[in-house]
Amino acid sequence: MNMSQADQLAMWESVRKGDLNSYMNISTKLKLGPFEEDFLVRTSSLGSRQGSDEPESPGSVKPCRVPVRLYVRRVQQDLEYLEDAIPVSDWESVSYINRPFEIRKEGGRSYIALEHALETLLPEFFSSKATARAADPEPESTTPDSEPHNSDTSPGTPHDEKLASAGPQETDVAKKIKLKLVRVQGIELDMDIPFLWVANNLKNPECYLHVCVYVGA
Repeated sequence: MNMSQADQLAMWESVRKGDLNSYMNISTKLKLGPFEEDFLVRTSSLGSRQGSDEPESPGSVKPCRVPVRLYVRRVQQDLEYLEDAIPVSDWESVSYINRPFEIRKEGGRSYIALEHALETLLPEFFSSKATARAADPEPESTTPDSEPHNSDTSPGTPHDEKLASAGPQETDVAKKIKLKLVRVQGIELDMDIPFLWVANNLKNPECYLHVCVYVGA
């Protein structure tokens, strides 16, 4: 945690007592990872806080794992606006997926767009891009933060290889599934927005980022 020992104890004490107000006040200090601005501010003010119980600025190579819960729902193919979607009649038709997304900040670079995060978490709905990358002889990226580092929970390269070797029928089925809408806290976000900003500002009190994904099939 990027919190002092005293703040950690206060947070857990608020959880033990069920004190929501205290928890909300102290949880604002819990950051899932350093922004560039935060890193600069914390570094510049480090000298004035020597001797305090606050931790040093987070290291640039420490990974940040963002807990994400995805709600995937299939909707009509021609859907353009969420208001036009058929109301949910059975919650069993909504798939719930819990997957952590790992971010590594190395070389002074930590910018990861929301679209890239979703592509990593749900590659099956970005099949056309994945297939294009598989056919590209050049490597996808040379930066550590552009690929998942949790092979157990974050899909990535194995799925891309599977798509590349899939037959025509399998590829055709994958192309029929199209990402239609994405909502976070009911908000339609720009897919180029920094994912870490979304996680820090739109996460739930339990620190999970809940993302609703609507796909047409």
